[in-house]
Amino acid sequence: MTPARNSFVVTPIGIIHSPFLTREGAPRQGRFSDALVTLEILPEFIEGLQDVEQQPHLIVLYWLDQSNQAALKATPPHTGIEHGVFATRSPDRPNPIGIGVVDFVRREGNRLFVRGLDALDGTPLVDIKPYSAAIDSVKE
Repeated sequence: MTPARNSFVVTPIGIIHSPFLTREGAPRQGRFSDALVTLEILPEFIEGLQDVEQQPHLIVLYWLDQSNQAALKATPPHTGIEHGVFATRSPDRPNPIGIGVVDFVRREGNRLFVRGLDALDGTPLVDIKPYSAAIDSVKE
């Protein structure tokens, strides 16, 4: 018997504007890119940006809306070996949530300018959180 599924709605807080128009044209990982990307925050969420300028780095969560949500296997380009999707960073997955740690550059009103993000132009922005090296970095 299949367990009951809870459903929920994720409301975008904004939209991502980037120079990347296709998956093929985007970097494999955002940290490999120096491109300036804009996070445009919707008017009803602007108040949530208070003090964001104090953060040198941000965690950006976004919805990979061009992904294959039926994919359960993926082959990373650096290995050529198929794995279960949860053992990879593939954008094709049941809940295609993208995550990136970005460098905060500046804020202009409802727009945040960042570097280090691989999202395609027009990608829905789900959330922004401050990055903390003490909390978010795992020491090997």
